[in-house]
Amino acid sequence: MIAQADRQRLLDLARTALVARIRGTTPPLPPNDLEIPASGVFVTVHCRTDLRGCLGTLDAEPVAVAVARLAADVAHRDHRFEPIGEHEITDVVIDLSVLTSPKLVTQPSEIVVGRDGLIVEHGSRKGLLLPQVAPEHGWDRETFLAQTCVKAGLARDAWRSGATIFRFEAEVFTEQTT
Repeated sequence: MIAQADRQRLLDLARTALVARIRGTTPPLPPNDLEIPASGVFVTVHCRTDLRGCLGTLDAEPVAVAVARLAADVAHRDHRFEPIGEHEITDVVIDLSVLTSPKLVTQPSEIVVGRDGLIVEHGSRKGLLLPQVAPEHGWDRETFLAQTCVKAGLARDAWRSGATIFRFEAEVFTEQTT
């Protein structure tokens, strides 16, 4: 578990980095004293209730460094969305997902919807969906697997034949809105 004070520091860092990128100002330096073990981190941005971006990494870099970089990038570099404008800053809500190490799935029955996120790999293709995605869409296990394959650019049933599946958990926390 990440301490509440560290969660808030990460959320504040993400907010400052995102706003700096939008306004074209100097981004914050990640603090050196915030050491959180993780196998990855994702920054998700909603504007009002609409998803406006989600970027993450599974690279071995300090969580604070990744949060600052990803929060800045998500403002402009998630190709699925228009860049976030300055007029939207007050409506933006940031979620952070800090990931555990992926575990190989040998049987689909090991996957618990709502607890697990998924990674599906086949050849050079890879797709990842966070644990909160399946419950948000009302997906069952098979739909979650199929959608992760789609995210990887694979056939929906690639999880049944040849693709490698990993599961992971995430500690997810969100900015408090007023």
